[in-house]
Amino acid sequence: MAHSPVCRFCRAQLRVVFVDLGMSPLANRFLFEGELQKMESFYPLRAYVCENCFLVQLEAFASPQAIFGDYAYFSSYSSTWLEHAKSFADVAIDRLSLGSKHFVLEVASNDGYLLRWFRDRGVGVLGIEPAGNVAEAALGEGIPTRVEFFGVESAKRLVEEGYAADLLVGNNVLAHVPDLRDFVGGLALAVKPGGMISVEFPHLLNLIERCQFDTIYHEHFSYLSLTTVRRMFAEHGLTVVDVEEISTHGGSLRVWAMRADLAKAPTPRVAELIAREIAAGLDRVHTYEQFSTSVMQCKHALLEFLIGAKRAGHSVAGYGAPAKGNTLLNYCGVRGDFIDYTVDRNPHKVGRYLPGTHIPIHAVTHIAETKPNYVLILPWNLQDEIADQMSFIRDWGGRFVTAIPRTVVHE
Repeated sequence: MAHSPVCRFCRAQLRVVFVDLGMSPLANRFLFEGELQKMESFYPLRAYVCENCFLVQLEAFASPQAIFGDYAYFSSYSSTWLEHAKSFADVAIDRLSLGSKHFVLEVASNDGYLLRWFRDRGVGVLGIEPAGNVAEAALGEGIPTRVEFFGVESAKRLVEEGYAADLLVGNNVLAHVPDLRDFVGGLALAVKPGGMISVEFPHLLNLIERCQFDTIYHEHFSYLSLTTVRRMFAEHGLTVVDVEEISTHGGSLRVWAMRADLAKAPTPRVAELIAREIAAGLDRVHTYEQFSTSVMQCKHALLEFLIGAKRAGHSVAGYGAPAKGNTLLNYCGVRGDFIDYTVDRNPHKVGRYLPGTHIPIHAVTHIAETKPNYVLILPWNLQDEIADQMSFIRDWGGRFVTAIPRTVVHE
């Protein structure tokens, strides 16, 4: 009998494949040189869409502890992301009139990149972060942080200890949660009556329309629309009261929610965005079944560029070592025969190797030393920031390249 997983939200059987990206390693499992000759674990990277609730999702092949116990992603190494965090804090403080008597709880708080802005304005803060090495960085910056996974039991303990939140933040974590019911149930418990929940996540509509298939990797268990999130929240007594479309991660949603018994009336933006999702076909299976064709076209275009560049005797380097880049390179079969190396600002990645492809990661200065003809920007969501920082490659005729949604060589 064929294997048939079930939806992590509504428990319906998953029969429709959204896209199959083959076998891939964990996207943030960077290798040390001594590991290159050892066996590396690869897992199916196949996304399904639920015909009942339209949640796009992966099966969980690796435990959250294996994925997030020691994590290589630190938010503070992107100036764009820091600016986004400060802007959010300013908006939230003004919107909710937060002050010294209020308390902000952030789930998946990473290295304290967001909570620092609330702390600096006198608001009480606490971070919940499962990766011990990342939490250590936050503690070093004076951000109170607990090392644990968030869910119903965690929320109960926090409330018992007096940590119910006036503002409960979960930015770019909802997609990383294998047990959505436990996580959303925890949100409903940990927010104060009349308090606000704010979550951000990449918008599934953008993933489909802009062919952002590289954002699919094992650490991202789910791919979300407002339609599905609103239903998910409602089952736990939460009402979506507002939604904003923001530019991060190639186009994300910021959803504001409250306990249903005390919720304000939703803004018109909620109904308007739901209507747009339905008009785009996010409530029809056929929409999802077409995605694989766009993905294959994207793969072919990148390979055609790389083959042409190599035949012309040109050198190609990468910029960045993001998880999305590892999905792209592994799915396209791109290794050291096409890309000589990549660079990254994160010192926790420098000196290591990309999972699966084993492309070496150097410091950013390596680009000026080697002067490649092309620099493939792997974190395309930071394209403008990177092109500005690295504009000097044009001094020797170097050019930037992006591969999503189609391969483009930038002048």
